[in-house]
Amino acid sequence: MIRPAKEMDIQKILHLTQACGAALRVKNIFQWNSHYPNSTVLTMDINRNELWVFEDDSELIGCMVLTDLMDEEYASIPWSLPDESAKYVHRLGVHPKWQRKGIASRLMDFAEQQSRVQGATAIRLDTFSRNPGNQLFYEKRGYLSRGAIYFPHQSAYPFYCYELSLKST
Repeated sequence: MIRPAKEMDIQKILHLTQACGAALRVKNIFQWNSHYPNSTVLTMDINRNELWVFEDDSELIGCMVLTDLMDEEYASIPWSLPDESAKYVHRLGVHPKWQRKGIASRLMDFAEQQSRVQGATAIRLDTFSRNPGNQLFYEKRGYLSRGAIYFPHQSAYPFYCYELSLKST
């Protein structure tokens, strides 16, 4: 079940993101760290009603942010559709023991459907350049690469930006 996150979920979400970060580090992918995501960011997401969680039998196993807010880093990207009609996905994560079971796809299906219902014409996101599995996941869903940005507090390596047009889908 996908539902809006609540403040009481923050510790479980942090546990999930820390488990994801640890699993990525084993693969030499240094994406999520002790500074990001953090409880301050998650609280802001919850207060804006943008953070969603995936639960199975009351176990929190996935999370995702769906927002109208464009990160300032995205301003340099040559997007194909107008900014004001786009939605943005951030902090998509699935606990490692639940990965490869379709949870991330279900979260993205939800994000895409919610975006269509809300009149968005595009979904945008970024994924770490050192994480080819994520890049392939989004490309298989029809997302097109639009450029690269940097988040120095996370990594010296770029993050690739992707966009999916919802106009004809």
